[in-house]
Amino acid sequence: MARSKSLLPKNWSMGDVLKHFGGIAPERIRIDPAPGRATERDVIHLNDHEDRLYELVDGVLVEKVMGLPESIVASTVGRFLGNFVEEHDLGVVAGPDGTMRLMPGLVRIPDVAFISWDRLPGKTVPDEAIPDLAPDLAVEVLSEGNTKEEMDRKLKDYFFAGVRLVWYIDLKKRTAKIYPAPDQGLMLTEGQALEGGDVLPGFRLPLRQLFAKHGPGGRKRNGRRKPS
Repeated sequence: MARSKSLLPKNWSMGDVLKHFGGIAPERIRIDPAPGRATERDVIHLNDHEDRLYELVDGVLVEKVMGLPESIVASTVGRFLGNFVEEHDLGVVAGPDGTMRLMPGLVRIPDVAFISWDRLPGKTVPDEAIPDLAPDLAVEVLSEGNTKEEMDRKLKDYFFAGVRLVWYIDLKKRTAKIYPAPDQGLMLTEGQALEGGDVLPGFRLPLRQLFAKHGPGGRKRNGRRKPS
């Protein structure tokens, strides 16, 4: 079946593509299918058959990266969130391979996501591989391969799609930044705690507890592919 027209300008070089995606490493851009012509079918096929995870942005497959320490932090956040959400029957919590269509042509994979029952009619989780769904809370644990420009773009995508709260967690710096809106970031240091605000009233996770299993920050870590 013929592919649709590319979503990127025909005269763009790979340098233009990398700049468009915030100066990320070139190996994170999938070149088959060609940048600008990828579809959700490609996302599903590759995520099912390769030891990699890809997001879909502007017809481009962008690989997600995460090292083991960051993966452990993400799973810890997911465990605490999951316990709280289950105890209060608030919804569901998805892990680091939960693909979601935030809007047509935009597929994101938060490291952790909370989806309230209000967004799931009948308290039923969609059975599609990529549901048309935006979480209430999206959590990203920053990896060595993430750039500021990349994460700024992702933040705007989340809120434009209807996400109500975003957490960016930086293990290397042992900090977190919470966003109740794209232009309202609040930096937290290790002596403070992640709180659910209006999205998860009563939820609280001290950063010192979150980082307890990790040594002092500052050690450089290379991004790794996420497990399938």
